[in-house]
Amino acid sequence: MVRMSFSIHLYYRITDQPADFIFNIHAAQTPSQVVVSENLQVSPCGAPAIEADPVTESRFIRLRADEGDLFVRYEAVVDIAHHVDDASRLYEVPVARLPLPVLPYLYPSRYCQSDRLYALANDEFGHLLRGYSRVQAINDWVQERTRFTSGSSNSSTSAIDTIESRIGVCRDFAHLMIALCRASNIPARFVTGIDYGADPALGPTDFHAYVEAWLGNRWYLFDPTGAVPRAGLVRIGTGRDAADASFATIFGSVTSNAPLISIHALDDPATGHTLPQRTAEALSTHG
Repeated sequence: MVRMSFSIHLYYRITDQPADFIFNIHAAQTPSQVVVSENLQVSPCGAPAIEADPVTESRFIRLRADEGDLFVRYEAVVDIAHHVDDASRLYEVPVARLPLPVLPYLYPSRYCQSDRLYALANDEFGHLLRGYSRVQAINDWVQERTRFTSGSSNSSTSAIDTIESRIGVCRDFAHLMIALCRASNIPARFVTGIDYGADPALGPTDFHAYVEAWLGNRWYLFDPTGAVPRAGLVRIGTGRDAADASFATIFGSVTSNAPLISIHALDDPATGHTLPQRTAEALSTHG
């Protein structure tokens, strides 16, 4: 089991009339990811209500703040017990047999225009054996052809833009992989979280976007950036693409500073907690 503690500090300045915020910064609570402890501080608004999506288990804060400063601080400790499978035994599910809740992740979405990538996906991956290895091949294709470059994209950058520019940040890698999976009739979705184990040379700890693909009867983790062990990913938000899983959606005249984020992993075999390690096995934290 992996135990990780992390903190998120956010600062905003509301410069006109009251502004509305929707935050998605809480650790998701799933059968595989248990929140051991957490603390939320919002100043000057007090502690707002937290609502959970019954399907994705993403948790949301909604609040209104008056003109002035807004500080949000969230800290949590989570235990993650990964479901581990032999990747060679995982198969792709025919569209006719996909569970109804999985179907939305087969369609094109705002940032993942899979309908424009059918020919490319068929040329590159259509001949491959159906299963985990084909999804891994898509993961590797994105990683090999896209250069991680901080500040190289913006909130309007889509999978098509990333194919053309061949550069991006984690959300761009994720959008491209998701689009290619869907173009190959493989349901795939976007996940945001915090990651442990990245090279410090990549910069300060930040929110991290990764991918889940539906194989067999579960969602399995993939990270096309290759920057961290998949076992070091903490789940926060889940959706079709970044439009569904932003850590903050703001309605009003607001300026902000970059988030301040830190994360640590417990290394204590005596209590059953080990550091996240890289593995070729299939990992899942959501059924």
